[in-house]
Amino acid sequence: YGMGGQVSMMGDIYSYGILLLEMFIGKRPTDEIFKDGISIHKFTAMALPEHVMDIVDPFMFFEEDEEDDDDERNEHDIEEREIIEEDDPHVNVSSEVKNFLTSVLQIGLSCSTTSPDERMPTNVVVNEMNAIRDGFLKFKKGNRRKLS
Repeated sequence: YGMGGQVSMMGDIYSYGILLLEMFIGKRPTDEIFKDGISIHKFTAMALPEHVMDIVDPFMFFEEDEEDDDDERNEHDIEEREIIEEDDPHVNVSSEVKNFLTSVLQIGLSCSTTSPDERMPTNVVVNEMNAIRDGFLKFKKGNRRKLS
């Protein structure tokens, strides 16, 4: 798993890294774009940090409307709201948001390196992801106050 090794903690870290990349760029490692020696890992590494907005999934900039508290939702119950007002998500994204996205993708890259010895340890991944989440939520909360 991962690169064909046996089941291990380092294999789990590799899979987590690939999953992060998949979720944030909206592509699978098996997509047609990844051929001729270009993997999801290499594709992401080549884009960062300058072209982070060119590779992130544009649907990252939508959030669900939370009017209905029922857990039993279906696709008709969800109303999407744009987080970014412009049609082009590249236009209005602050440098802070770009930094948060870049940080997450860099963790994905660090976790999915070919050599298991170079992968980020689990405890560091958890601490880094928590710090990114906390920073993003603080940033988002501060922006909501400015808009009010």
